[in-house]
Amino acid sequence: MSVFSSNYLTPTPPSAQTLDPVLDIARRVVNTRSGKQLVADGSAADPASIGVGVLLGNWTRAPGANWDTAAEDQLDALLNGTPRSTDGAISHRTEVVQLWSDYVYMVPPFLAYYGVLTSNTSLIAESYNQIKLYRKYLYDSNTHLWRHITTAPIDPAGPQGPGGDAFNFNDTGYWSTGNGWAAAGMLRVLGTIKNSPYSKQFDDEQGDLKNWIEDVHNGMTDNLPSSGVFYNYADDDTTGTDCASTALFAATVYRAITLYEPDHYGDIVDAAERAREALYANNGTTYFDQEGWLHPVVNPNSFHEIGAESPEGQAFVLQMDNNWREWVNQGSKSAALGRVDLAAASGFRMLVLAFVASLLVVW
Repeated sequence: MSVFSSNYLTPTPPSAQTLDPVLDIARRVVNTRSGKQLVADGSAADPASIGVGVLLGNWTRAPGANWDTAAEDQLDALLNGTPRSTDGAISHRTEVVQLWSDYVYMVPPFLAYYGVLTSNTSLIAESYNQIKLYRKYLYDSNTHLWRHITTAPIDPAGPQGPGGDAFNFNDTGYWSTGNGWAAAGMLRVLGTIKNSPYSKQFDDEQGDLKNWIEDVHNGMTDNLPSSGVFYNYADDDTTGTDCASTALFAATVYRAITLYEPDHYGDIVDAAERAREALYANNGTTYFDQEGWLHPVVNPNSFHEIGAESPEGQAFVLQMDNNWREWVNQGSKSAALGRVDLAAASGFRMLVLAFVASLLVVW
């Protein structure tokens, strides 16, 4: 069912029962929504991240929710109800035109998946276009990193948000998790297009996405500390150690390799392995507590702060482990680098992953 699989668009949709953990969450969201957004929020982007699950519910004809209307409403809220920049970038926020690197994981994958499932190539093209626009505003070619947040002039002919000063600010730092979000979002769009019937039609766009993903990976590799764990802001050691972005970086590197086998990734793969090994050091006891929580991690509700627990960080660990195993199973590569699975025999590690999986169902 993953967009990273060559057969995710099977002629006959899978049984909805096989997707119960995901669809139960999406169903609850659909049945409790109070407006066009899947979740009423000041973020225009975050609610759309649930959209893929809603589209899955509709495609598999799962009972218990009005999936198609919910997906259509969320799409309409983005395309027709959210402020845009003068060149067409859909705002991450509803109040003003504010562009966040996080957006790349929240919105473009929803647009691409919606487009493929409905044979709407305009939506597929828009998923790419939104990434291109956000990159124009946030990417720094000197560091090969994305800045976190910038504002942009609003299109006077489009929807006008309520405005206000609360979200009229920039964060020009290189937030590590934001760079991970950008790489992960581009990978999802790339996988959705590559493994669809429209792959050849979007060949040039796929080439751009591969280059843009490699840019992020190069920038982050250049800033990986000797500890193997990133700082909250990649180039600033005063911002604290962040294990969440470290796991997400490694997850995206392994995913890139399994999706399209990029060239010139030797140093990048080495960095991903250093990051993974650092997180699992001492049988996982350095960066996981006895209950399985990864720490220290950025506060998911306050990006400048290091917090105690993060459901996002737990999910990144599961993605890292899954993607690493796919990479190894494809013939790896890890042996050629002289690496081993340091935690393969660790019962603690298995408990950690089981705990992470249970959290993903809850969250």
